[in-house]
Amino acid sequence: MAAVSRRLLPIALVACLSSAAPGAAQCTLPGLADPPRMPGIPFEELSQRATEAWDAGRAEEAVRYFRAGVELNPLWHDGWWRLGLTLSDAGCHEAARDALRRVVQLKPGAGPGWTLLGLSEYRLGSYDQAFADLTHGVTLGVAAAPEIGKQGLHALTLLLIRRGDFSAPSKNLAILVRIEADDSELVTACGLMALRRPQLPSEVPAADRTLVTAAGRAGCAAFAGQKDEARLRFQELVARYPGTRGVHFAYGLLLSREGSPEALPTLRREVELFPDNAEAHLEIAFDILERGNPSEALAPARIAARLLPGSPWSRFALGRALLATGSVGEAVAELERASALGPEVRDVYVALAQAYSRAGRTADVERTRALLQRLDAAPGPGQ
Repeated sequence: MAAVSRRLLPIALVACLSSAAPGAAQCTLPGLADPPRMPGIPFEELSQRATEAWDAGRAEEAVRYFRAGVELNPLWHDGWWRLGLTLSDAGCHEAARDALRRVVQLKPGAGPGWTLLGLSEYRLGSYDQAFADLTHGVTLGVAAAPEIGKQGLHALTLLLIRRGDFSAPSKNLAILVRIEADDSELVTACGLMALRRPQLPSEVPAADRTLVTAAGRAGCAAFAGQKDEARLRFQELVARYPGTRGVHFAYGLLLSREGSPEALPTLRREVELFPDNAEAHLEIAFDILERGNPSEALAPARIAARLLPGSPWSRFALGRALLATGSVGEAVAELERASALGPEVRDVYVALAQAYSRAGRTADVERTRALLQRLDAAPGPGQ
């Protein structure tokens, strides 16, 4: 991967990697439909002219020479990489995507290339492909290009929320709110996360923006570790929107994480208003389990498992409650379902080993402990 500290890159990051809505930028470079070849100019000269224009921040000239250079030498990785960056800067996301596809073909193990490719796809509205490529890039690691990594994590987090995955974004938001505290799109993302709304910030209806922003300011404060401010903002949110779906759940979740006795009544108010809120039932079950009352956790855990049959967490909660109340066989069955649904969830294997032990299944205990050891030894994303 070419060095990413060139003069042109910070300009590109402002225009291409900003939090503007996907598709908002318009290509400002002329001549992209023209043939790239420059007859009579050798590759070495094209490379030199392209690099000089790149260093001087002359985007239009740099693109002309980079296009001609990669036409003569399709294996010129640095040329494709800088071409992709420059095109992204100019809002030419289709052309940037095409250049970055060549980048990842030439260096498939480099995370920044995949991440920038995913960002181009994101801005073109190709969300499924963007999600796949951003995930791959972040997993490979982007330490060589931290600004691209930050923006990639930002876009990936928005896509996770849009897909209705409200577990993985938590740790991402905890990172991002500390470095993008004033980012309005991120505030909206925190609100969507708090209220469990599977949307992009740009998809929030105008009538809901005030609500989502208020929830976002509370949620961002919580993710930033500002407990007093978060609690105050959630209290204001509940007072202002007492009958809105997700509001009591969001506040109850904060209270539960703090171990507050106010958590259960707040979460129970959510399910009184919205009995189909599966996550609220699930959090009620977990909160009760943490307080050592497993028999009381069975009813909300069963409701959560019925409403969220494909969730490892609902099966895990039910398995824990069953095991704690002596229904060992049923607990084993639920925890085995949880491990199949969430093979990466460490807590499930801990509980499953306990359940196997209670059932006298020694060989399964040892097998589960071996799985735990392999899971603990596995490298995380970017390692």
